Amino acid sequence: MLPLPLRTFFAARQRSFYVRLYFGLLLLVGLFCYKDYGVSWDEPVDRTNGMVSAKYVGGLVAPEWTSNQAAFTDTPDIHGYRENDHGVLFEMPLAFVDQLIDIRDSRTYYLLRHFAVFLVFLAGTWALYHIGRVRFNSWRLGLLLSTLLVLSPRFFAEAFYNGKDIVFLAFFTLGAYTLVRLLQRPSLARAAVHGVATAAAIDVRILGILLIALTVGMVGLEVLFGDDAKARRWQFARALPVFGVVVVVAVIIGWPYLWEAPVDNFLTSLENMKRFRWDGEVIYLGERVSTLALPWHYAPVWIAVTTPVAYIVAFLLGSVATGYALLRHPIATLRTFEGRLDVLFIGWFALPIIMVIALHSVIYDGWRHLYFVYPALLLVALRGARALWQQGQRLRWLRPVAVGAAGLAGLEMVYTVGRMVQAHPQEQVYFSFLPGEEVDRLFERDYWGLSYRQGLEWVAQHDPAAQLNVMGQNGGLIENNLAIMKPEVRARFRVWQPGQEQEAGKQLYFLGAYRTHPEAYPPSLGGEIYTLKPYGVTALSVLHPW
Repeated sequence: MLPLPLRTFFAARQRSFYVRLYFGLLLLVGLFCYKDYGVSWDEPVDRTNGMVSAKYVGGLVAPEWTSNQAAFTDTPDIHGYRENDHGVLFEMPLAFVDQLIDIRDSRTYYLLRHFAVFLVFLAGTWALYHIGRVRFNSWRLGLLLSTLLVLSPRFFAEAFYNGKDIVFLAFFTLGAYTLVRLLQRPSLARAAVHGVATAAAIDVRILGILLIALTVGMVGLEVLFGDDAKARRWQFARALPVFGVVVVVAVIIGWPYLWEAPVDNFLTSLENMKRFRWDGEVIYLGERVSTLALPWHYAPVWIAVTTPVAYIVAFLLGSVATGYALLRHPIATLRTFEGRLDVLFIGWFALPIIMVIALHSVIYDGWRHLYFVYPALLLVALRGARALWQQGQRLRWLRPVAVGAAGLAGLEMVYTVGRMVQAHPQEQVYFSFLPGEEVDRLFERDYWGLSYRQGLEWVAQHDPAAQLNVMGQNGGLIENNLAIMKPEVRARFRVWQPGQEQEAGKQLYFLGAYRTHPEAYPPSLGGEIYTLKPYGVTALSVLHPW
């Protein structure tokens, strides 16, 4: 047998190899898939947000170069721009890349953008792996945790185009990982790194300030229940001010909107977040509901119906196990680092949802604004699955239950992969257990509008005409999705607006999705010649006069 140091060395080499192989394969998956998705509602606006801040920064740092960029000519000035309070840490660098490499075609830009979103998601997945590795003291369980995220169909799809919620999820998870590192071994360097990571999350979305609250709370738990050594407490006493200073400085540096009036503009952005300016309707449980009057259960129900069943069951088990440990042995549980981390995960998941319910916050398009709590759900779920398995090893009567549950969970993961492959690239309309007919009746479906691309491609493939006349429920979504299609295909389309049916003639295709339009489209628009139904859910209809 090899000496212990050598065994440790080779074990570490093996772990490093498998972890690199895993994330290398994930990168390959991204390279194979990033060209497949359409352009969502928000992407053109997000691009403009980045351009506005890039123009502002460029005007201060390199005014001559900025004035020579044709794209900045039509870019609004940051002063008075309606969306100027949005964080641009992801969008602004992308805007600079856009100008520096002189992208001329919209397809090139959106493909670059989608791959960039995926790379950020990959970084968040890497951070989640490390949190799981630390909490469960197992790199294998860390990789399993990352796999649970990747095999969450909606998150996999949105990892290629959602530059808001998925990017924020990734940065928030990175911030949570740097917090775990700080709690493990407090130092000024780790405090500074955590400060930068926290600031980065805030500079993507101001809700990243929750990381500050989680940091203060967890440091408090470490001081109260952690190692009794005075030296460790002194390290936290020195680290916390460093963290605070770095956060403040880094937030201002990474958010140009704050430069002229840091405090006033930050408070304005915070107030705008509290009173988010979107008054619309959503389809929820078969009814049209105002976003200003959402029932308290809106977010929990959306989470339940769009998350794989095994994940939800394991999460409930993990919540019960954590709650039981804290209620029965509160001091002993909090004396362990793992127990304190479980408190962090519960807080990470529950606090934002409680805030949304208590403050009657405006959310829409499912629960995407709360996506950043999903890694915490997975961490608690893995805690529950592990607890059930461990109890099954101890109690003979529970062993068949644990083995059966593990088998069913594994089968659901395989089934989910099969459904993802079948639905690709429309994984974003995934519902875990509801039949397609019930989804059509109860919920919004492709609220991002990505299915329009597949509908347009179908028309181009099945109609050889030189000009293809199209009209949509929303013309902007047709324009968005034409932007990512190949130039020679895009050139064949002419987009008409409602009211121009007579001018367009009989060879007019109508494309309609089902965001706030749950009912079938009227026969006056034509007969349904193509229906896109991923997971059995009606996502898009193409109509044409017979």
